[in-house]
Amino acid sequence: MLRIHFTDADLGMLRVAGRPDPLWETVLGMQQLMGGTGTPVAFAAWRRRAAREIAERRLGSAARLLCRLAPPRVYFPDFLTPPEAGGGLAEGLDALRGTPPARLRAEVIRTGLPQERGARRLSWLRGLVTGDRERLEELAQALRLLHDALVAPAWSGVARGVHADRAVRGRAVLDGGAHRLLGSLRPFAAWEPPVLHVTYPVDTDLHLGGRGLRLVPSWFCWRMPVSMADPDLPPVLVHPVEHPLTSAVGQCRRPAALAALLGRTRWQVLGALRRPATTGELARLLGVSPASASTHTKTLREARLVASHRVGSSTLHCLTPLGAALLEGEVPSAPPD
Repeated sequence: MLRIHFTDADLGMLRVAGRPDPLWETVLGMQQLMGGTGTPVAFAAWRRRAAREIAERRLGSAARLLCRLAPPRVYFPDFLTPPEAGGGLAEGLDALRGTPPARLRAEVIRTGLPQERGARRLSWLRGLVTGDRERLEELAQALRLLHDALVAPAWSGVARGVHADRAVRGRAVLDGGAHRLLGSLRPFAAWEPPVLHVTYPVDTDLHLGGRGLRLVPSWFCWRMPVSMADPDLPPVLVHPVEHPLTSAVGQCRRPAALAALLGRTRWQVLGALRRPATTGELARLLGVSPASASTHTKTLREARLVASHRVGSSTLHCLTPLGAALLEGEVPSAPPD
């Protein structure tokens, strides 16, 4: 169990990442690929495609490198997932390249890797723990190549899950502030003010001490949240998002027919709004301009398939009962409003 201790100041500095973190998704995605028979069904199709991508791109050595540093077990080095990656892959890799040698040494030693046998492995690790720029650059390039093979092809699904989760947390804040947001993290966390009790593989306490907490929704995180091992680093809690295959709401039953009826983009907008989203979130999720997203939601709203509400400077869109019925192929229990 991880117990995260909040002060009043920490509640005021609680925030949710605005987009997927590329390095967290790469590391956790690699762990899902290494999961063997224990890999959940939600990742089955992705796992087949990812294994094929690694083989076709000849990324076996990059994959083995990350497997050694971040195996699917209790600990992997914090320097692999710097907070700067929240701003993008390039920013995260630049931060990784700048990791101080003392920190590299401490975190690699903590993994137990220096005890590995094999002269070649020991030589590479020795270079890494001494801060050899060439070794760090090799690691950065391996992460970039693996991101391009594992995460980038699945980015629309990753972004959809993260933005949907962010919409849920945002609604919780609107309904009841920070306390409601923390309470919305069930089933993997329980909010008992002033402590958030998080399902975790080790028993530990994290005292925020006025630094706040950044919540990072993650597509490849599964069942159990992840945090930094070093309590002195900026506090973060990476947590799983809901996957369509594990949701009570299934996939659209007639995708080809609906796409032909509505147009492909409007069908995608309708599907994305299984979870409420703003115009900007829809645009990022579907890879269209905000103006295009606004036009499509207007058309769907006029057809009474979508409802839109002004929230501050943004417009939040959600499905109407009629829109949900069209998407899922079920007659609504009551006439649409």
